[in-house]
Amino acid sequence: MTRQYTVVLTPEPEGGFTITVPALPGYIGFAETENEALALAKEGIRFHIESLITEGQTVPEEIEPPRILRLSVAA
Repeated sequence: MTRQYTVVLTPEPEGGFTITVPALPGYIGFAETENEALALAKEGIRFHIESLITEGQTVPEEIEPPRILRLSVAA
């Protein structure tokens, strides 16, 4: 079964990216480059899903991608 999930890459001030998947709140990763982050996310999502299945938990489906807005705020 093929599943699709939104992957969020957050640039870190010291470099690299933190990887999160909103539909899988237990998953978080870190990679130095965007390409590495996407590859790690794919591998990590597979492993996370396998772990959920092994533990007898429900695998979340992403029903609708989250709405992402960017705001600039002068402080």
